[in-house]
Amino acid sequence: MYAFDYQRPGSVAAAAAAFQGDARFLAGGQSLVQAMRLRLSSSERLVDLGGIAELKGITVGGGSVVIGAMTTHAAVAASPEVKKALPALAGLAGGIGDAMVRNMGTIGGSIANADPAADYPAGVVGLNATVKTSRRSIAADDFFKGLYETALEPGELITAVSFPVPQRAAYVKYRQPASRFALVGVFVAQTADGVRVAVTGAAGSVFRCKPIEDALAKSFTPEAAKAVKVSADGLNADLHGSAAYRAAMISVMASRAVAAALAS
Repeated sequence: MYAFDYQRPGSVAAAAAAFQGDARFLAGGQSLVQAMRLRLSSSERLVDLGGIAELKGITVGGGSVVIGAMTTHAAVAASPEVKKALPALAGLAGGIGDAMVRNMGTIGGSIANADPAADYPAGVVGLNATVKTSRRSIAADDFFKGLYETALEPGELITAVSFPVPQRAAYVKYRQPASRFALVGVFVAQTADGVRVAVTGAAGSVFRCKPIEDALAKSFTPEAAKAVKVSADGLNADLHGSAAYRAAMISVMASRAVAAALAS
């Protein structure tokens, strides 16, 4: 490791004030610390958010589930309130990484990092969540911009994520056995405003699959999702699978997610 200045503020206002120069916010550290150890990332200052109580906690009510940015995956997965109101989100959180990652990683850190194979971005986009920051509220469709890229501006801090409670929802992924990241993960949500289908792991960033959304709007069945032939254009290709393979798996995972949503 290399030398850097370390700050641990006790409030959002203090964190914003501490963000000066070449700085980074540190949430759970499951991605940033590893990148720093490998010297893939470097900063002169780390602003640790772990001491800010106002960024932690879960509130359920009024048709929404609001999760503080520093709430861990394990806390979301274990929450009786989330399990009751939005079981698909609790299940998603419970399938992230391993026990250590779930106990350290946070929802705010995950979506701010915007890893192309992370699970939470699919939940955020699939549920049409609102990302609340120290400066504004950002709609899910406007938040993720590309590979490790979001709409966050320098020094802008995620404070919470608000998820509307859908009629039905489920998340299913085909995971890489070692990392448990999604090779292809699909979040399906049926709401009063229509069907949303978000895909992670298949491209450089999470995206909505409109062909499957259109098919499910007509018939919310596993068969309708599986029958859609997804284009492989722009999808990832690596040692784990070709673009054509991932395209085929999107329909399969969507079909399984619909079946899970109907069974819940």
